[in-house]
Amino acid sequence: MTGDGRFAPSPSGPLHLGNLRTALLAWLFARSVGSRFLVRTEDLDPGRSRERYVAEHLDDLTTIGLDWDGPVVRQSQRSALYEDALDRLRRQDLVYPCFCTRAEIRAAVSAPHGIVSGYPGTCRELSAQEVARRAAQGRPPALRIRARGARVAVQDRLHGEIDGVVDDVVVRRNDGVHAYNLAVVVDDADQDVGEVVRGDDLLDTTPSQVWLQRALGLPTPAYAHVPLMRGPDGARLAKRHGAVTLRDLRAGAQSAQQVRATLAESAGLIDAGDPSTMSHLLSHFDPARLRP
Repeated sequence: MTGDGRFAPSPSGPLHLGNLRTALLAWLFARSVGSRFLVRTEDLDPGRSRERYVAEHLDDLTTIGLDWDGPVVRQSQRSALYEDALDRLRRQDLVYPCFCTRAEIRAAVSAPHGIVSGYPGTCRELSAQEVARRAAQGRPPALRIRARGARVAVQDRLHGEIDGVVDDVVVRRNDGVHAYNLAVVVDDADQDVGEVVRGDDLLDTTPSQVWLQRALGLPTPAYAHVPLMRGPDGARLAKRHGAVTLRDLRAGAQSAQQVRATLAESAGLIDAGDPSTMSHLLSHFDPARLRP
């Protein structure tokens, strides 16, 4: 691995234990090879982002023993970078306006003989006249990539080789907000992120992001999609499982060290009763031990 690692939460709510476990793993992946660890706040969506969660997230990371290098980067302050990337895609004819609503897309993909998933391409080949006509109706378009059914293979440290057909994902929403898939690609390259460590629920987004990296002439980092934290019933950890945030557990008189031990043990990094200090976790870190 070369370059840095990162953790990039969205301040739309409190971090739950699964988020914190991913942050801990990302920190260990980076620090174990002597790389920097960065924190980025993915606050692109003004309708969902809450300022109070920005400070709360950083406090949670510090409480469980994580540190980071340099200032915390905020996506809301980087719109010029994303717009520049869109301009580069436009010059290659790799984006197009899409006027479809979510309801229209759902109806199209569920129609008989339709595609099973993904965007059905309704607006992909609109003429300039049809684009102008729809724009005149007052519905602002989103922007989608023109992937042309490309298939992209990606090597993941934990999952091996994965590949998938690249969907025409949205890169700018119809309200003007730059979409996650574009922003994360631009940010990781701009920050020299060498390995992306994140939950394996995002595994399916990776081929589209690698496609964007190649289209923009950006480097492709290494990837490690780590297992999600599960509740006692084996399902993905959720509020129905009870105390699922650091503040919940601290209110129940658990120490930060006990919480960290829970996170490390649940990932298979340590056995019950083993030390859970940051120095011990770092010196004994072995990605091969990770388990769901």
